[in-house]
Amino acid sequence: MRLRFVFLFLFFCVALVAQENPDIAYTSSAAKEYEIAAIEIRGADSYEDYVLVGFSGLKVGQKIKVPGTEITNSVKRFWKQSLFSSVKIFADKIEGDKIWLTIELKQNPRVAGVNFTGLKKSEVEDLESKIAISKGTQITKDLIDRSEQTIKKYLDEKGYSNAFIRIRQLESEEQKGNVVVDIYVDKKNKVRVNEIYVIGNEALSLKQIDKAMKKTNRRKNILNLFRSKKFISEKYEEDKTALIQKYNEIGYRDAVIVADSVVQINEKYKDVYLTVEEGRKYYFRNIKWIGNTQYPSEILDRVLNIKKGSVYNQKQMNKRLVEDDDAVANLYKNNGYLFFNIDPVETNVDGDSIDIEMRMYEGKQATIKNVIINGNTRLYEHVIRRELRTKPGQLYSQEDLIRTLRELAQMKHFDEEKLYQGVDIQPDQENGTVDIVYNLETKSSDQIELSAGWGANGLVGSLGLKFTNFAIQNLFNKDSYRIVPQGEGQTLSIRAQTNGIYYQSYSISFLEPWLGGKRPNSLSVSAYYSIQTGISSSYSNYFNNMYYNYYGMDYTGNNYYSTDYDPTKYLHTLGVSVGFGKRLSWPDDYFTFYGELSYQRYKLQNWYKYYFGFENGICNDLSLSLNFSRNSISNPIYTRRGSAFTFSLQITPPYSAFSKLKGEERNNYYKSLPLEEKNKLIEYHKWKFSAKTFTPLTKDEKFVLMARAEFGFLGYFNKYKQSPFGKFVVGGDGMSGYSSAGTETIGLRGYESGALTPTSSDGWYNGNLYTRLTLEFRYPILLNQTTNIWALAFLEAGNCWSDFKKFNPFDLKRAAGVGIRLYLPMFGLLGIDWGYGFDKINGSKEYSGSNWTFVLGQEF
Repeated sequence: MRLRFVFLFLFFCVALVAQENPDIAYTSSAAKEYEIAAIEIRGADSYEDYVLVGFSGLKVGQKIKVPGTEITNSVKRFWKQSLFSSVKIFADKIEGDKIWLTIELKQNPRVAGVNFTGLKKSEVEDLESKIAISKGTQITKDLIDRSEQTIKKYLDEKGYSNAFIRIRQLESEEQKGNVVVDIYVDKKNKVRVNEIYVIGNEALSLKQIDKAMKKTNRRKNILNLFRSKKFISEKYEEDKTALIQKYNEIGYRDAVIVADSVVQINEKYKDVYLTVEEGRKYYFRNIKWIGNTQYPSEILDRVLNIKKGSVYNQKQMNKRLVEDDDAVANLYKNNGYLFFNIDPVETNVDGDSIDIEMRMYEGKQATIKNVIINGNTRLYEHVIRRELRTKPGQLYSQEDLIRTLRELAQMKHFDEEKLYQGVDIQPDQENGTVDIVYNLETKSSDQIELSAGWGANGLVGSLGLKFTNFAIQNLFNKDSYRIVPQGEGQTLSIRAQTNGIYYQSYSISFLEPWLGGKRPNSLSVSAYYSIQTGISSSYSNYFNNMYYNYYGMDYTGNNYYSTDYDPTKYLHTLGVSVGFGKRLSWPDDYFTFYGELSYQRYKLQNWYKYYFGFENGICNDLSLSLNFSRNSISNPIYTRRGSAFTFSLQITPPYSAFSKLKGEERNNYYKSLPLEEKNKLIEYHKWKFSAKTFTPLTKDEKFVLMARAEFGFLGYFNKYKQSPFGKFVVGGDGMSGYSSAGTETIGLRGYESGALTPTSSDGWYNGNLYTRLTLEFRYPILLNQTTNIWALAFLEAGNCWSDFKKFNPFDLKRAAGVGIRLYLPMFGLLGIDWGYGFDKINGSKEYSGSNWTFVLGQEF
């Protein structure tokens, strides 16, 4: 009986083991070594046998023990593939020390199709790219679980935190052995935050807590009007961390959330309960520098700018040590100490005061060994290297590196968005050297302008070509031609505008940014010629009698433009200029100087008097322009930070001062001269100032505020010899199909072109003074190498006056609106704005109201 009991006990033990490992069948209870004579695969027709044998880890001729770990490990290998729902290995035959094995597999079914129920088409499309279940894949329990979690997370991010998800497998009627996966979703209601209840908060008000928790916003707070009220679990956890960080920033380094809960009050809303233990508020006491040999502690204290008794703020301390442009770390790295490291350590906590030791390792200065340029397929390499401020043999400087990236971005030959990610700094601490690798992504910045606009006499077409990598040195080098000779980074622009017989304009310009190739001194040369032709008097009378509509059609629909051309009415303008630019090193090396000598010749015959006050004559404008500017913007296309300031003076010789006549006699002489005689030699002085700043409003620097202020003044040397040329015409988009020669158009959105320009007693434009103020909020939609798109909203104000006596800085015409910009390398900047003008125009009884403005090839 005892023996029978022992055998019965062993039998149940073996049965229990078999239940736990049902896929392993042993032929003997005692381990014995066998040599595998053959391996047969059954039940996996989708795979080649040799592939599955390889999966198993077993091979013919291998010696194994049965029972033994070899068989167990082989089964585990198959389970890891997640391709089979059943795996069995058993001995088909045993002869002597030989064993014939059979591996019997049952494949997981493949997916014949996926059906979604309860979701929108766009949601289905999003999830199809996120989940791993797709037609043709093998379905596994793990795959189903992961897909369910993915769907749950996707819906949770949209506010459907109570969503019900069910994934079922249905036998496919069309494909035997395969399944159709049915994904049923009941999103239920979106769940929003009703209220946030905080216990224990004394240092922070509920309003400040709302500001810290940016993604978990209670609906009852009116300040959260434009914030999402959705409750998203992941964002809620992030906001709890952000709340503690906010406490840390105001000195509460021990603050913790001791308890929190989220309560569903109904199908649509949840309440959030937080219990905060703020702890004590701490302050900086003594800050000691350890390991500094290059700079005394007094200098480091000034750079750190944290005073004894200041609120203890670890975030601010880290910014001043490492992150800010003028941080302590950059003080060292700008002077070659690339291997510098600093570790702030709390050495003593005494009551509410904390002592800090700044333990630093200065290391030795790093010298630049190699500067490598990769990815340039467009310019000669010396054109790029002359822009670099990091050169072999120099000490490493973080400031020089950042400035180099800015200069490369300003060239517009490389993808600006990838410049900073493409820098590879390779330090060699043992030898005290560093290699800098610039991985550039070349893009074409040549432009073709093919546009149309509406001018006073109809449609105006424009065709422009701009080559930004021109090489005049290669005119006779056929190998360098890509339409034109290229490689030196020079700019050649050719442009033509016309609407047929009424208007034609031709221009050509050339810019050499490095005259002589050794210094960044620029040389520019340009020339242009335009012809504007008038309309016959018969047409004008007909138009004034209202037989024509705005588009030149009579009431019968006939177009009279072909017969109303008057070749005896015209304005011909010829202009040439030559300019020289230089980068300055004072006050800093962001400043530049540009001087230009220009000449314009205006020839009028029977021209409209309201333009310049006279109809016939030849006028000559010889002027010198002096331009001082400072430009530190980071990216010339979608600018995130930096500023641009410009002050310019354009001046002609004071011809009236050279007259032999003096005093009142001279004044009477010019007073008596006809206007066309006075302006044979045009004289004036023109002053302009422009300031533009770019400030990122978010940490990722995508949301940007552009602020701009402009001022312009056209003055005279003799009040009886004032120039009718060079006037400011304010209003509209700053551009049109064409603008009249001899005027400068200043855009102001929300108002029609020229609407804010005062006129003289004779009816001609008389804008001698203007100001414009702008706030523009920008956010990118798409930023990549080939296309840049961003949306904007603006507030704008400005006006134009005839002289200083009428100038009133508070009399500004206001406007607001929205717009969009599209930058294509081949076409330049394109855009459209809708603006609403809030004020009446120059005594008009009507408000400006809604207006559309367009941008073609220029920034507004």
